[in-house]
Amino acid sequence: MPHAPDPLLATVVACILLAFVFGLAARALRLPALIGYIVAGLLISPNTPGFVADQRMVGAMAEIGVALLLFGIGLHFRPADLLAVWRVAVPGALAQIALAVAAGTVLGVQLFGLPVASALALGLALAISSTAVATTTLEARGRLGGEAGRIALGWLVMQDLVVVFGLVLVPVLAGAATGAGGHSLAAGIGQAALSLLAFTAVMALAGRRLLPWALVRVARTGSRELFTLAVMAVALGVAFAASTLFGVSFALGAFFAGVVLGESDVGHQAAAESAPLQRIFSAIFFVSVGMLLDPASFGSQPLATAAAMLVVLLAVGGGVLGALLLLRVAPRTALTVAGSMAQIGEFSFLLVEVSAKEGLLPAELRHPVLMAAVGTILLTPLTLRAAEALAPRLERSARLAWWRGERRPRLATLRPAAGLSGHAVVVGTGRVGAVVLRALRRHGLPAVAIEADRAAAEALSAEGVRVVWGDAARPEVFAATAPERAALLVVALPGAVEARQVLALGRAANPGMHVIVRTHSDEEAAWLEAEDGVGLVLMGEREVALGMADYAMRRLGVEAARAQATVDAIRAGREA
Repeated sequence: MPHAPDPLLATVVACILLAFVFGLAARALRLPALIGYIVAGLLISPNTPGFVADQRMVGAMAEIGVALLLFGIGLHFRPADLLAVWRVAVPGALAQIALAVAAGTVLGVQLFGLPVASALALGLALAISSTAVATTTLEARGRLGGEAGRIALGWLVMQDLVVVFGLVLVPVLAGAATGAGGHSLAAGIGQAALSLLAFTAVMALAGRRLLPWALVRVARTGSRELFTLAVMAVALGVAFAASTLFGVSFALGAFFAGVVLGESDVGHQAAAESAPLQRIFSAIFFVSVGMLLDPASFGSQPLATAAAMLVVLLAVGGGVLGALLLLRVAPRTALTVAGSMAQIGEFSFLLVEVSAKEGLLPAELRHPVLMAAVGTILLTPLTLRAAEALAPRLERSARLAWWRGERRPRLATLRPAAGLSGHAVVVGTGRVGAVVLRALRRHGLPAVAIEADRAAAEALSAEGVRVVWGDAARPEVFAATAPERAALLVVALPGAVEARQVLALGRAANPGMHVIVRTHSDEEAAWLEAEDGVGLVLMGEREVALGMADYAMRRLGVEAARAQATVDAIRAGREA
């Protein structure tokens, strides 16, 4: 007699299988895959007939998904990148949150008849964007690694910190009628600030040394399975310790772990090992959102749902855009960030649930907030697309001429590659790409650069470099360099995914063009070297070692030609 499947096993299988099926269907319809994931969650929710998944387990997996997503982002961002956007992210995020809280408070008092304390909790729930949705949307459109991605990440981290203090504030607001709220609020916020500072200090002083040291020791065992487990243990272990010992959110703890590991020489491999699990659990997050939907309630409280969505779109999306423009961020970047963040998500759910348990919000308000969250999540890809389409018009606006002022040099309005042929296309002008450009310019060789950071592109243009500003993985941007007439493509991007996308565009435009690609791992180097048309693949650490070996051999009397032959043999794996 066959046994019934274990409910936990059935939940995992159903989540992954249905997410795949409906995600694939969504992509076939040219819709974002996350819409398919939400539909999959709806089918296994308690509110639809048929199989019902274990909601608590799906919720736990969703929390892991958000944590791994932020861990992966942390691995690719450097503290310097984050510090560079703090002057924008800190005041901008605080202003946007204040605007959204005020708008949500007015909504709660005027439409729902809530007392001010309860309306403040509602406003805070409507003020926090979804980290998972914003970063996933930016990554899907190739914007996460550029200036817009850095600003959005700094903004999301600030929102997450506000959530930490918001969770302290909710019980205080619930007890405001007792008259003891002021002292409790001050004590609670002070305790939360001290806990956050303590966690940051532990990660900066101990985590920076201990975590990379531990992963290096595991890597020396030669077991890839153990290394993968070690990466997961670090990501989730630090996240769990942050939430239980320091009161910091689970996701924010994982982000700090990623930033710490990203500074070490094991960061790239850690990113490669965690990426598949990150994608799976991120999909399950959207499945968990779908499980919260109740089709029978779709038509209930339409006015409240529409009003909540309007507050989110105007006070969050519009607030982000307004704050960035006031802080003199380029309109295109500001629109990209605002379009990706015009929604609420996981932290809004958490704030509403905590507020309901404390008796601060009535249970019937969960539905309008949930519907507003799902509605704005579904609209996010369309919102971002509309924002990007609006960018050229906003950039031409006379009222926003400040961003093209004398202190910010304008890029050339003509096609930078006009009249060029046999030139080099240099993608990415960071520490690697800048050296390549300098060498080419020294010999008067024609080159066109592509740079995603607006400020860096303007600086290059001021120096006389032909430069295209934008995401090189976008066909329109790449085509501006006239790749069909180019002789060489130099891909100096830090991200492997973006590098592969640019490589595909280059091969499609000009199959005969020579290609040089930068990479960070042996696995990626092996894959690239096997690709047709790739002439040279360089891995940073390996090239440093080969340069040192070449110098050592020559200093010890080896002839230059023999030393170079040895270097070439080692690079090609023929040293034996």
